[in-house]
Formats: sequence, C-alpha cells, structure tokens
Amino acid sequence: MKTIDDLDVAGRRVLVRADFNVPLAKDGSGVITDDGRIVVAFPTIKALTAAGAKVVIVAHLGRPKGVGFEASGSLAPVRARLSELLGADVALASDVTGESARATVAALEAGQVALLENVRFDPREASKDAAQR
Repeated sequence: MKTIDDLDVAGRRVLVRADFNVPLAKDGSGVITDDGRIVVAFPTIKALTAAGAKVVIVAHLGRPKGVGFEASGSLAPVRARLSELLGADVALASDVTGESARATVAALEAGQVALLENVRFDPREASKDAAQR
C-alpha cells in the first residue's frame, strides 16, 4: 500500500480536507481551548510541505448561523496555530472559491500552506436544496 511518503508532490498543489472544528473560548476571544484536531493533522501537513508541495487546506469550524462570513466562525485562530506549529506563515484566504482563494493559492510557493476560509460560509455547503449546490 502506498503512503504519503511514496507520492511525488514537489511543486504540486495538494488539497487537504481537514477536520479543524476545534473548540474556542466562549468569551468570543477566538482562543482555541483544545488544539488536538490541528495537532493530529500536523504530521500530514508537515510531510507535504517538507516534500515541496503547495498545500491548500479546506476545513470548517462550528455551525455558522447564516450564509456568509461571520467573525466568530473564521478560521483565523486555526491559521495562527498552524503558523506556530509550522514555524512559517500560513496564508488565509477570505473566501472558499472566490477571488481571494484563487489569488492566495496562486501565490503559493513550494513548501507553503494556504488555508481557505470556513467552508461553511459557502451557501452551497449549508444548503439542502440541490439547485443551490
């Protein structure tokens, strides 16, 4: 069976769907109270960056009440923790599939990481109506 170490990802964009639904402090400060889900995904992200991949991460956080950006559901705290773990800046796009996401991903160089904003901000993610997906 092949593993991540068997893949030639140097210079390639690699999309990682990660579970970063981490608990945040209830005071609205955005402080992560348990980074376990980030820490568990870190070895994969680190292996990809070490192999020269341009890593693009898609994740969700919480269950935003509406459609569109909500500061309380932003992945900014996750970006900060990932940056700490990697010892390098992780770019955060302000959307999932729009202009910011495209520009952020296009700017990646080998060994860098970009995090797309909370996928649950995209109306297609939350809609149960097939016509809206």
